[in-house]
Amino acid sequence: MILTVTPNPSLDRTYEVPSLDRGEVLRATGDQVDPGGKGVNVSRAVAAAGVATNAVLPLGGAPGTVLAELLLAQGVDVTAVSIAGQTRSNISLAEPDGTLTKINAPGPELTPAESALLLDTVRSCSAGSAWIACCGSLPRGLRPEWYADLVERAHEAGARIALDTSGPALLAALPARPDVIKPNAQELAEAVGRPLATLGDVVKAAEELRSLGAVAVLASLGGDGQLLVCEEGAHYGTAAVGAVRSNVGAGDASLAGFLIAGGTGPGALASALAHGAAAVQLPGSAMPTPSDLRPEAVRVTQDLPLDLPLSEPAAV
Repeated sequence: MILTVTPNPSLDRTYEVPSLDRGEVLRATGDQVDPGGKGVNVSRAVAAAGVATNAVLPLGGAPGTVLAELLLAQGVDVTAVSIAGQTRSNISLAEPDGTLTKINAPGPELTPAESALLLDTVRSCSAGSAWIACCGSLPRGLRPEWYADLVERAHEAGARIALDTSGPALLAALPARPDVIKPNAQELAEAVGRPLATLGDVVKAAEELRSLGAVAVLASLGGDGQLLVCEEGAHYGTAAVGAVRSNVGAGDASLAGFLIAGGTGPGALASALAHGAAAVQLPGSAMPTPSDLRPEAVRVTQDLPLDLPLSEPAAV
């Protein structure tokens, strides 16, 4: 069982438009509604792999009801925490050339009582979970230390925590010693307060976050691969990818692959790479199934090319 927690989930509506013309009436040629949120996507990827998963979500209003129904149809168990506000709806406008324009709503503001209930619900659901993946931004009403509180409670219940967030929420959670954090290069640069231009820079930044409390760091580097820095050392991996169709949710699929494979060591890194590579070759936010994976296209090594320049250097 892999439990996921998404404090600010969404109902994502995508409209396909011939072109994006400001001030004009746009007529969609297609539309789609998907459950959204980083932890939600992790649960979808875990379920697609045939592994049991439960998504803990604060849900409210009609969008919250639809989101839960969509997840249940995909084999994801849902534990809903009822809130007074309405679950946010995000809008994406997709053009034929692949350009995606997104409008993300801020989401509801959780009350102190709803915040406490969400924490209590996670703890009550954590029994028997191999991992708890806590993912995404915090909604209004939740202080930056909320994830730190969750990590501490989960550890008390004997669960391991994977944390995928950024900014003040990430830094506040590090002293609670999450078992693995999953920043991208940009989020790493923001966390350490300096730009990252090479793989060596990423390794140093990851070690700095480990010194602040993270047990392991799984860094996503886009087309440059992924880096795992943990107590056993550092491993770097890449995966050959054909035509990229969509990178929506690819990082979440990658985290799912990492956790499915045990969440530690080079084998888990290889699984993360295989799942992420498969996801970018699928349309929209589709999650890969085992038949989509190409483990033979993955390469993992401890012989790190520290001078390797990042194709997209991360600025602060």
